[in-house]
Amino acid sequence: MNTIDELKMKIFASGTKVNLLIAINVAVFLVFGLLNVGEYLITRQNHVDLFIREYLAVPTYLPKLLTRFWTPFTYMFLHAGFFHILFNMLWLYWMGRIFEDFLNSKKLVFVYIAGGLAGAFFYIASFNLFPAFADVRLTSAAVGASASVTAILVACATLVPNYSIHLLFLGAIRLKWIALIYVVIDLLSITGSNAGGYLSHLGGAIFGFVFIKALQNGNDWSKPFTQRPTRKSKLKVVSKSHVQNFKVKNTETPNQATIDAILDKISTSGYDNLTAKDKETLFKASTQHEEKEK
Repeated sequence: MNTIDELKMKIFASGTKVNLLIAINVAVFLVFGLLNVGEYLITRQNHVDLFIREYLAVPTYLPKLLTRFWTPFTYMFLHAGFFHILFNMLWLYWMGRIFEDFLNSKKLVFVYIAGGLAGAFFYIASFNLFPAFADVRLTSAAVGASASVTAILVACATLVPNYSIHLLFLGAIRLKWIALIYVVIDLLSITGSNAGGYLSHLGGAIFGFVFIKALQNGNDWSKPFTQRPTRKSKLKVVSKSHVQNFKVKNTETPNQATIDAILDKISTSGYDNLTAKDKETLFKASTQHEEKEK
């Protein structure tokens, strides 16, 4: 397998959407970066950067936003520099994998996009409501996946607050403390030069928290966007007296202990040595897992 095939496998066939989101961000960064370098070498101009700021970054000036209505979506895939994208993609990788371990990849994409939109809305609303930003409201614009990443981070911390990750020089720290420190730093940094960026982080954080709380209460906001309509098969039973339609029901989900025991058998003696019952149980578990993902 060559490098291109390996990249395709990791991005499209790895079973995770984290790699796909990272690939999109990196590809956009490289394309515009290379165009910028080429333009500089030939013309010593920076029209590429001006194009990004004018047509792809999300502005706070409402009349301009009305004619750039797509920018609350495009801004979350753009970055202002190498370290900007580096740290965002590192956090996206770490938090995205945790998110998918407990939920699924389709909800991850939903939280990334919806969290980015929430961050844009909070940023725009703040700049138009608070007098502190009156002087820069007409010219301010933002790029970056930070709001989306913050939404995923806070969603993870809300879902599994006591889950620990190891940080360099700090050791094991629970997600709830990481998220809390992250949000507090953003809040205190609003008075700095990148107020818009920190405000968008807070918008993403609010969405991540509220999304998980709604999910825990039985309200899945991602369902209309992530669930495909499925056609339920029906069996038609014909008798002398009547015709009855009924839906075919799934059998009971095999418990995790049974599945683990079967997997142990595979690791020691191979799949071919499983009994017919074991193979049927494993098939049912995999089928129901795929249905749950849909």
